[in-house]
Parts: sequence; structure tokens; C-alpha cells
Amino acid sequence: MAQTLNQEEVKELTWGWWLLALVGLLSIVAGVVIIFKPSDSLATLAVIAGIFMLVDGILELASSFSRRTANRGLVAVFGVITAVVGVLLIRHPVGGVAFVALLIGLWLIAIGVIRFVTAFDEYEHRGLHALAGVLELIAGIVIVANPNIGFATLAILVGIGFIVNGFAMFALGWGMHEVRHDARV
Repeated sequence: MAQTLNQEEVKELTWGWWLLALVGLLSIVAGVVIIFKPSDSLATLAVIAGIFMLVDGILELASSFSRRTANRGLVAVFGVITAVVGVLLIRHPVGGVAFVALLIGLWLIAIGVIRFVTAFDEYEHRGLHALAGVLELIAGIVIVANPNIGFATLAILVGIGFIVNGFAMFALGWGMHEVRHDARV
């Protein structure tokens, strides 16, 4: 039996659409900067990635408390993993390329698996969510398999991960905006 939401419930569930869209855009920008400025210091990359991951993790963890969130446990686990990796990157930004690569690689594997698994719960854009998950998983495996990769390679892989994640978050935020708009009409 399908449950129908009233306008107030839709407004409550979609109030944060702009925040998801904004974080998505920031992720895309961070990914582009990382790809095109790989010569910048490792510490700067680690701190920027750490800040983004910490904010993303907190948002994911907060969304896991909503009763309407599908796979709340999986979303909570993803949020915790992302926040912990973010704190580690902020706290130890000069741990070396291998350390940063390993942390980011593990994060990409976790997010890729979670995104791939949750893609099958989506009715719309299931293929895009699954593809994003597979790409993040592959990037993570490549990094973990060889954490001593060069900084430029790491920057490109991380940048691609941020861009893919950013497009997914922006699309989710924009979709929430459209649902919110349609509920008002």
C-alpha cells in the first residue's frame, strides 16, 4: 500500500535541497581544482579533502536520522566512515602520499560499494547511480592496490571521485527541489 505525503511533509523532507546542491557544486569545484592543480602541496590537498569529507560525513549522518531515509543504517555507516577519514586528513595532512592515498582509496571503496548497493533501491537513474558507484570503487581499488602512486595520478583519481560525488549530490539536491516545487503547485 503506497503512502501519500501531504504538502507539509514534503516541505519538511525537502527543506535541505539547497544544501545538498551546494555541497555537490563545491565537490565538483574541488575535484576540478585538484585535477588542474596537482602540483599544489599534499598538505593543502589533504586538508581540503578532509574538510569536504568531514562536512559530507556530518550531512550523511544527519540524514540517517530521518525516518524517511532509505537504508538509514548504510547511510549512517557511510557518514561515520567519511567523517572519520575527513578528521584524519585534517589532523595529519603531511602523513605522506601513501597515507593520504590509502585513506582516500579506502573512502572511495566504501562510498563506491554503498552507492552501488543503494542504486538498486532507486527507481530513477538507477544506472547512473550504479555507474558512479562502480567508478568510485575502481578508483579506490587502483589507489589501495598501489598507495605509492605519484601525486599527479592520485590527484586525478581523487578529483574524478570528487566530481562524480558532486554531480550525484547536486542531482539529488535538485531532484528534491523539483519535488518541493511540485508539491507547492
